[in-house]
Amino acid sequence: MMFWQLAFDVHDPARMVAFWARALGYVPVPPAQPDTTWNALYRARLGDAAAFGNRLFDPEGLRPPIFFQQVPESKVGKNRLHLDLYPTGRDRALSLQQCIDIVERKVADLVEAGATVLSRNTYDEPGDQQYFVVMQDPEGNEFCVS
Repeated sequence: MMFWQLAFDVHDPARMVAFWARALGYVPVPPAQPDTTWNALYRARLGDAAAFGNRLFDPEGLRPPIFFQQVPESKVGKNRLHLDLYPTGRDRALSLQQCIDIVERKVADLVEAGATVLSRNTYDEPGDQQYFVVMQDPEGNEFCVS
């Protein structure tokens, strides 16, 4: 099995931990379960500290952790990799309007947390209706909410 984490180069790890914890529902403490080698490693690295200031973990321990690595240089150009967030659960039983409502609630929450909206996009193809919002996190990294 291959373990992996997602790493972001950032100026302010604490700010990004706060933003992405809110965006994803992740926490800055490694989960106790499942009892995997990587969760044990992170728990050992945490030591007596209450939480990491530069890492986030899926509280269920199922999805990859995220590491916010502090770097001196600023982001230049468009991301070559970005996250897609699905508050709709990609539930095809939802109407397009229901999807829009769910996405816009999440977008409003993320704007309040420091994100910016770049564009809103609707595809109303029969059998494949989509609505997504392209956003930037507080340090300018692009991501989508759909």
